Amino acid sequence: MKDIQPTGRGFLDYAPAPESTSLLHLKPSYGLFIDGEFREGSGGSFTTISPATEKPIAEIANGSAADVDLAVAAARRAYDTVWSKLSGSDRGKYLFRIARLVQERARELAVAESLDNGKPIKESRDVDVPLVAAWFFSYAGWADKLDYAGLGANPQPLGVAAQIIPWNFPLLMLAWKIAPALAAGNTVVLKPAETTPLTALLFAEILQQADLPPGVVNIVTGAGETGQALVRHPDVDKVAFTGSTAVGREIARAVAGTRKKATLELGGKAANIVFDDAPIDQAIEGIVNGIFFNQGHVCCAGSRLLVQESIHDEVVDRLKQRLTTLRLGDPLDKNTDIGAINSREQLDRIRALSDIGEAEGAERWSAPCELPENGFWFAPTIFTGVTTSSTIAREEIFGPVLSVLTFRTPAEAIAKANNTPYGLSAGIWSDKGAKILAVADKLRAGVVWANTFNRFDPTSPFGGYQESGYGREGGRHGLTAYLAPAGRVAAQPRIETKGADQ
Repeated sequence: MKDIQPTGRGFLDYAPAPESTSLLHLKPSYGLFIDGEFREGSGGSFTTISPATEKPIAEIANGSAADVDLAVAAARRAYDTVWSKLSGSDRGKYLFRIARLVQERARELAVAESLDNGKPIKESRDVDVPLVAAWFFSYAGWADKLDYAGLGANPQPLGVAAQIIPWNFPLLMLAWKIAPALAAGNTVVLKPAETTPLTALLFAEILQQADLPPGVVNIVTGAGETGQALVRHPDVDKVAFTGSTAVGREIARAVAGTRKKATLELGGKAANIVFDDAPIDQAIEGIVNGIFFNQGHVCCAGSRLLVQESIHDEVVDRLKQRLTTLRLGDPLDKNTDIGAINSREQLDRIRALSDIGEAEGAERWSAPCELPENGFWFAPTIFTGVTTSSTIAREEIFGPVLSVLTFRTPAEAIAKANNTPYGLSAGIWSDKGAKILAVADKLRAGVVWANTFNRFDPTSPFGGYQESGYGREGGRHGLTAYLAPAGRVAAQPRIETKGADQ
């Protein structure tokens, strides 16, 4: 990766500070992790590549429907014979052990995540991996306290959980799914995204180190067909999915009318509201973190900036100045702020929607930076003159693109913020606590941040409304998604399909 140098227009010029890949001992190929061991799949293989260089990293097994059958059978066997019979304290010990092993291998996991995903190493190292360990520690503490989860005495696990995770936070989303499922007494079959399977497979090695009973966690890699086979498998009791709204609709249809319980965490188009009494310096940093963190590959990204009209020009000018200091380049360089877009497909979508925004009359500005010749790159971009009907204000771009709108009154800010089919998150910037609480109370969003953005904690629930899905992950609420009251079959949520094909 020496051919990629971070580029930016800041006041200081930094010497390259690349993280070494020598601590990674990757295999040339990886099989499926089923029943406690790696085995060859029956569906062929595919290559996972570095999005920063387009160079291959490893060959990955492509799981077939037959492989999914084996994985679900292993999970069912482990559930019936071992995991559901362990005490909560014993399950907690395994989760504590996994958390400690994640900490011990933190540097290795961070490098693998940035290599496979394209995100800056400082984000993998300082945000993703520490949160992964925190999630397992938190739910390890819950494992013997299920009576206090809010479902009455002696709540019961659901059984076998099918879990499908996205490519934007591969290891963190794995922790969000697996930790509460195991704490509640369920077993798991997990499918990582096809573009970012690497850290899930390294996590499988951690499970072996932790001596987790075979079959408790199974990892089946593959593309969409593998996920479909898993969701539709008749011996799955719970489906947990994080990804696009379009795929979420398909999953909702697949589980509707079945006994399967489901949680769906889908797309978002969050409003980040800045009032004229906001702490501007703090707000500028929050705006940057809200949309340009992880290249904008964040479902709750603050992709719609709502600025009070009286400070619009000042905020935009200062925001542009701040973006000129961001360094784009090698994800493994510790100085890099903006890494690579995860795939060619996603880059093409970002470009197409940005072109539409410009064609519809919005003014486009991109930070001055040199894009490397190889890999998938997109400069941080701001659109001003955006209206609520603009395509870029309504569709999830899932990239480093910010749409700026204005408002005059709190009522107008609330109306514009809620003018979206999504409802995942929002942010409010003001020095008046009463104003923050009053506005937050009227926002249709699952998570509202006050004078900050993109902050996560394992004890706090996360999830959305409308086309952002249903159910919660994190905290006690995330635990109850994998439990049913004693003596009662978990009820399947009613699925609204009205307008699903629109």
